[in-house]
Amino acid sequence: MTNKIYYLASCDTCRKIIKSLPNSDKLEFHDIRQNPITEAALEEMHSLSGSYEALFSKKAQLYKSMDLKNKSLTEADYKKYILEHYTFLSRPVFIIDDKIYIGNGQKNIIEVIKALS
Repeated sequence: MTNKIYYLASCDTCRKIIKSLPNSDKLEFHDIRQNPITEAALEEMHSLSGSYEALFSKKAQLYKSMDLKNKSLTEADYKKYILEHYTFLSRPVFIIDDKIYIGNGQKNIIEVIKALS
């Protein structure tokens, strides 16, 4: 399996993280705006993370503007929203050696750097 990163090229945080990575040439890059997430890719992420909610960004502007925080979302809802609009994917998402790393938390990025070293 190829090591991958799903990110947004226009996101400053994603760019900063990518710059800090060792051996980033070993990653297959997927800009989720240019190449929307496929259902197959999302299924792979789901099988590694165990839930669509774990992949879902509650920081997204659309989450607030659609007032989703006041709705009871199911796993099927999270999946549907992520497939409908890239902004709902918590990013970046790394898949390295069959392990998934979701989001830009410092602890997570330290784990990614270790995995790539």
